[in-house]
Amino acid sequence: MQKHRQLDRQTLLAAADFPRCLRHASVRLSLCHSDSDLSMNAVIDPFSFHPELRDKIEDPLESYFRTFDIESVLERRPELAWLREMIHTAAQRDENRLNLLRDLPAEDIWVFAYGSLMWNPAFIFSEVRRAHVPDYERRFILKDTMGARGFPENPGLMAALDVGTGCDGLLFRIPHEIIETETEILWRREFVAPTYLPQFVTATFGDTTVQALTFVADHNADQIVGDISRDEQVRYLTMGEGLMGTSLAYLANIVSQFEALGIVDDECAFLLAAANEKMAAS
Repeated sequence: MQKHRQLDRQTLLAAADFPRCLRHASVRLSLCHSDSDLSMNAVIDPFSFHPELRDKIEDPLESYFRTFDIESVLERRPELAWLREMIHTAAQRDENRLNLLRDLPAEDIWVFAYGSLMWNPAFIFSEVRRAHVPDYERRFILKDTMGARGFPENPGLMAALDVGTGCDGLLFRIPHEIIETETEILWRREFVAPTYLPQFVTATFGDTTVQALTFVADHNADQIVGDISRDEQVRYLTMGEGLMGTSLAYLANIVSQFEALGIVDDECAFLLAAANEKMAAS
């Protein structure tokens, strides 16, 4: 069995300095191999396979989501106290995360992004790949009334991964040595309330197939509306605005990412055009 690399303090500091790699094209890691006394310096460019994304993805350490914590938000915004009964506690998030990750082999993990994680993952990654997930598709069925991109009086719309014909997105590789810290950041963002379910799905890039962590639609959640109409989708896209911005900006960012990758998504393009037309007519 191949032994996994062990990173020393210098390496972890290099990983923690990741935003500089976004600006200067690479991060230098000191790789110490456990099966020999040899050490070597390697320059790893996370964007080597997709250089067109270099200016499209936000610095993880500068991301709002890296320190996002819903409990802190509610403390600062007492008018949102009504959300407390709807969100997962920190203990529930940690239990869910550890149960899913506990038995994984000691190796890097891939995270499949199909929405805002594509341009703002907030976690440190060593590689990004254009990828395809079969048997699932991106569907705009998340009616947001919990303050992210909409409220009860002006619902927003966001994407969820649901059973379907296939989905193109991005795969981010998290080094094994920092999985604990980086997945904790991911769960604080994606597992705020009953909406998504974390699970591993099959993803492909080139001739490679991997198991990737992602968050799929929870059809037991009130916010997931599987039978949403087209008119409702367009209306929520044009009216939805919350603490994280507007629903329309969220969709526009997805389309922008697809343009950089050369991905054709007719559903996203149609929804954006329809929402922009409605905005122009209003």
